[in-house]
Amino acid sequence: QEQLMESGGGSVQAGGSLRLSCTGSAYSEHCMGWFRQGPGKEREKVADIDTDGTIRIIDFAKGRFTISKDNGKNTLYLQMNNLKPEDTAMYYCAASDVDCFVADSFGMDFWGKGTLVAVSA
Repeated sequence: QEQLMESGGGSVQAGGSLRLSCTGSAYSEHCMGWFRQGPGKEREKVADIDTDGTIRIIDFAKGRFTISKDNGKNTLYLQMNNLKPEDTAMYYCAASDVDCFVADSFGMDFWGKGTLVAVSA
């Protein structure tokens, strides 16, 4: 089984929605998050969710993206609404064996291979 595997990416028009999912053997009840890397850009965090359920969403995603997880299904989600062309990127799921505060300093432990999101104007 893949340690982490993302699904749900695709091509949509601006204003559309997608829901990404992530599951795998590395699914963690500690910190999990979504990251993205656009064409010619560095990887950036989109959102993360901590052991106690605390959620952090980066400014560009606030009001449009929602992160959630279902520990019973070992699945992490990213609901993306009102997508914009600048959201076009490879989206990665990541997991850590520690809380997000610690992962901020030491990095995430496991990564998926990514799912592509393409938003056209």
